[in-house]
Amino acid sequence: MAIRARWALAGAAGCMMLIVATWFAAFHVAIFRNADLSTYLGFMELHRHGLVQTATSFFVRLCNPHAYVLWAPLVAVIAVLRGRPRVALGVGVILLGANVTTELMKHVLPEPQSAGRINGWFPVPATLWPSGHSTAAMAAALGLVLASPARLRPLVAALGAAFAVAVGYSLVAVGTHFPADVFAGYLVATTWTLVVVAALSEAERRWPTETSVDRVSLRAALAPQAGVIIAAVALVGLAALTRPHDALAYAQDHEQLVAVAAAIATLGVGLSTGVMLSLRR
Repeated sequence: MAIRARWALAGAAGCMMLIVATWFAAFHVAIFRNADLSTYLGFMELHRHGLVQTATSFFVRLCNPHAYVLWAPLVAVIAVLRGRPRVALGVGVILLGANVTTELMKHVLPEPQSAGRINGWFPVPATLWPSGHSTAAMAAALGLVLASPARLRPLVAALGAAFAVAVGYSLVAVGTHFPADVFAGYLVATTWTLVVVAALSEAERRWPTETSVDRVSLRAALAPQAGVIIAAVALVGLAALTRPHDALAYAQDHEQLVAVAAAIATLGVGLSTGVMLSLRR
């Protein structure tokens, strides 16, 4: 088995262990359950603002099933147009496998998050872990990384991560998911992607099709990710500057939200970057 395939499978195994850890923490560890609920309520406070409502509704609608089935298959079409039928098949496996897995997990583990009880009422149904929308967003983003030319993969990975994180934030803000649901959705999609990367690497080793190797330096591979992080920090800073006292007070009152929001962004960027680097020659 090719070394790349072994590393990809090891990464997939690591993601599966993180899925189990996320489930255990979200459902059975008080400090994480409380952080989940605190972040959920804090994001819903932000959703009261008109601009936030518009943005979150847009990102959530993009990953609704009736819209997703229209645009997500275009990721596989890109691979076909580039003359990469194996990659197109792999992208199809990621999109179908990740989303079906999430739907099955929702019904195999229909346990309400105890921290989500507000005055005896559960605002989020028990069958919403992991998040299907987060799975769909990350699966499409990572599939596009596979389908893109090597030179564009770093930029595609960075923008794809930004999209998946935006969808994750939006789901919590509109009140349909807890942060733990988003974490698990990202990990399910990445698990399937790394399994496909391993299969494609092994197929390429046995039946080579590449006639040239397009190498990308590590600096060039990581530059877009750094750019996205800097842009996000600048955007938050700009928003804070408009109402600095309110922003500081909100951050002080919602320290857990700041930490969990940063964790969602870190996971999204880290998973996308890891998949991109797993394809680097």
